[in-house]
Order: sequence, then C-alpha cells, then structure tokens
Amino acid sequence: MFSVFIVEDDQTITELIREKLSQWQLKTYDVTDFNEVFKQFLTIKPQLVLLDINLPVYDGFYWTQKIRRVSQVPIIFISSRNTNMDKVMAMNMGGDDYMTKPFSLEVLTAKVNALLRRTYNYANPTGNTLAHGGLVLNLQDGSVQVKEQQIELSKTEYKLLQLLLQHHGQIVSREKLLRGLWHDERFVDDNTLTVNINRLRKKIAATGLKHYIETKTGQGYMIP
Repeated sequence: MFSVFIVEDDQTITELIREKLSQWQLKTYDVTDFNEVFKQFLTIKPQLVLLDINLPVYDGFYWTQKIRRVSQVPIIFISSRNTNMDKVMAMNMGGDDYMTKPFSLEVLTAKVNALLRRTYNYANPTGNTLAHGGLVLNLQDGSVQVKEQQIELSKTEYKLLQLLLQHHGQIVSREKLLRGLWHDERFVDDNTLTVNINRLRKKIAATGLKHYIETKTGQGYMIP
C-alpha cells in the first residue's frame, strides 16, 4: 500500500483529501507539528507528498528544499497561490506537479495515481525493467538510471540491485543474496557482500537517492 504525506494546515481540506485517497487504498498521514514537518517525513517515509505553500512556521518551499536533500519522492504542490512565478518556483525547487485551490478531488486523485504509477511501477508490457523510488533498472540493456542520470555498476553490483528490487519492501537475508550472487556462499568471504553493498549505496546516493538500501541488523538488507 502506498502512503501519502499531506502537508496542509486547513484541516477540512486535509480530511477531504484523506477520505478521497482512502477510497483508492492509499494510506495517508497528516502533519502533527508544523515545526517538525521534515522529521515526520523521515519517520513516515511516504511514497508521495502533497504540499501546501502557505504554512505555519516555514513555507512549502522551505520543506521542499529539506526533502530534496535526502529524497526524490514525488511532490505535488496544492496552493491558493496561482501566479506563474509561484508555479515556476515550485517546479524549479523539485515539485512534480502543481494544483491551484479550489481543486477537484477527482483530478487530484488522478494525478496522485498517475504519478505513483510513473514513479514506482513503470508499467512495461515487455517486463524489461525493474523500478522503485525513481530508480529504473533495465534488464534488457543492463543500464541503471535515476531520472536523467546514469549509474555505472559492476556486474556484481547490478545483480545485487536486481535482487533487492525484485523483493522491494521485504528483507532479503545475507544468505539469499550470497546464493543469488555466487550460487555457493560457502566459498565467498562474507565481507565481500558488505563491500559491494556499500559501493552500491554510494553510487545510488550520488544521484540524490540517499538511504535507498536499508540494513536490517541480524536479518539482511531491503529497499523499503
């Protein structure tokens, strides 16, 4: 189930959005403290953010900058500010779409679903790609891309990423990864996996996707 973080100070609007998105089996979270929007974002790890511009304490542009330092999560701005300058600024700062209040809940829902599909599913009839969180792994030509950025991976790093993407949202044990990479883990130094995980993390983080691979102590690794 995808989760959506609603950063909106009008409780009526928040409740209307929450009710509409729940009809599409989307889990929603709203802000509990406008001083701690970024902290709550890190805790929730949503797949999409709906963000107003005029907010208590700091505005939506400020929070976008904070989020973009650590994540490429899709952001849809929802605001009563309707000038071209506001829209251009929102896009330039990392927004993926912009809706002006008052807005249609049906249109918002359509935009949310479309953006989630493009970002996380990458519907591909030939099944030639694996994608999650803005990263696309092409099984046909061996390329890995985050938006316009190509990532150069070794054969082992590529296979490791493929295994983790195939099980995203699940913990993959070190033993399973070792077997998948080298078939018989008895003849592989356990530290070899750690080295390759760290190299893969650094290459992905260099594109802006930080914390893409999580370590689950005593269990393995996962792409959440």
